[in-house]
Order: sequence, then C-alpha cells, then structure tokens
Amino acid sequence: MNKKDRVIMNDEIRVPEVRCNVDGAESLGIISTDEAMEKANELGLDLVLIAPDAKPPVAKIMNYGKYKYQEEKKLKEQRKNQVKIDIKEIKLSVKIAENDINYKVKHAREFLAEGKHVKFRVFLKGREMSNPDSAKDVLLKVWSMIEDVAIMDKEPKFEGRYYNLYVLPKK
Repeated sequence: MNKKDRVIMNDEIRVPEVRCNVDGAESLGIISTDEAMEKANELGLDLVLIAPDAKPPVAKIMNYGKYKYQEEKKLKEQRKNQVKIDIKEIKLSVKIAENDINYKVKHAREFLAEGKHVKFRVFLKGREMSNPDSAKDVLLKVWSMIEDVAIMDKEPKFEGRYYNLYVLPKK
C-alpha cells in the first residue's frame, strides 16, 4: 500500500489538536486529539484523519469499516455502468484492389451496424512515404462508400508511417 492510500486513524494520529466532526452530526470544533479519541470511543466509532495537511488537521468520527464498504460499492457500481467502446481496426494499403476495398468496406459496415467504432489504417511502405496523399485518397474513397452509415470522428490524419481514419456508427 503506498503512502497516498494510507489512512491515518485512531492511535496513529500524532497531532496535538484537530478540527473534529461527527459523521452525520454536529461539528465539535477544534479540540485536542485525546478528547476526540475519547468521544470516538464513547460512540464506539473510529477517529479518521480526513485532511492531514490542513491547519489544524481535520478528523472525522465515523464507522470506518462501513465507510470503506460503501466506497467500494460505489466504485463497483461505476465500473458496472461504464460503457466499453469496441474499436475494430481495418488495415489497407495504397495499392489495394477495388474488390478488396469492397470486401473491407462490407466488414466495416457490419461492425458499424453492431455499434462498434472502426479505425481504417493505410500503411505506407518504402517509396510510398514520398507520396502520403495516395493513402489519404484511399481513405477518402473508403469514406465515400460508408458515409451513409457512419460519422467521421476525425479527418484522415498522417501519423508516422500510417494514415488513419476513425469513424463512429450513426445513431
């Protein structure tokens, strides 16, 4: 466990006084750490340092086990509600034949119909690097074949040895 995740609570608190709050109740104001510990023990709860860098540090009297459980539950719920975007990549070349383009476009249409994002990549080899516009032409040709079912997320972009086109399904 790293220093950032570490929680300072109960007897580990080494400051003379804290600004103390009771979970779901009133603020006790600035009191000595010993008084805060006595109050926590009276209530059968934990004294947890919330903001150790504040002047004076802020502590809260709470049921730490319950608090931690609820935080984990929230995180789990957030992960469950997260939408995972599926990106399919289709590789093309500058010298691709017409029937190959049609075949790859057919697959792209299927992916878009399933609600997946599609990334078209044209790889430039050797001397093809001297004329990257030929790769852009291939991508624009593909785009004209799928623009009725897709939305262009970004214009075709040259990155390294690739020309990329990213498309999203129409809603």
